[in-house]
Amino acid sequence: MGDLVLETAQLVLRRVDEGDAELQHRILNTAAVMKHLGGVKELHEIETKHAKTMASFAREGFGFMMMIEKATGDMVGHAGLKRVDHTLALNQGDMEIGWLVREDRWRRGYAMEAARAVRDLAFVGHDTPLLVALTSAANVGSWRIMEKLGMRRRKDLDFNDPNFPAGENPTIQYSIDREEWQASR
Repeated sequence: MGDLVLETAQLVLRRVDEGDAELQHRILNTAAVMKHLGGVKELHEIETKHAKTMASFAREGFGFMMMIEKATGDMVGHAGLKRVDHTLALNQGDMEIGWLVREDRWRRGYAMEAARAVRDLAFVGHDTPLLVALTSAANVGSWRIMEKLGMRRRKDLDFNDPNFPAGENPTIQYSIDREEWQASR
């Protein structure tokens, strides 16, 4: 099992480990969960993302983490930090937060709980000046969490992703800087 990075009231967030790609493929990679993220992925695509996140932890000390439910020990999602790397994004290199929760654990507050902890980790543990989040304009649940995190909409950073259907465009961004985060605490 990967190393513990964060702990919240209901969750443990740990580093991605060998074998997690298969688990994620089986549990998180459903049509409902992946609806706004480009659809269901092949196992090799998830393995590639896990390799990138392990390399990010080795290089920069952050990445995406597996979200474990304390009460059951079940993997219920993932959340973490990465650098914006979409080729169409105007702000490549900014620190990006993201999260994903399996469908049978929706509406339990897990995404918000994990996102708050990861947001705080970005500012406290990694001294980031600015944190961004990207989503589809159609992903109302996601951008509402961004707003609850104190993030503000950044229309200047929107872009259309030709790999996504029209209904999932544009890709929108929210951001919060260090001063805004400190003022919200």
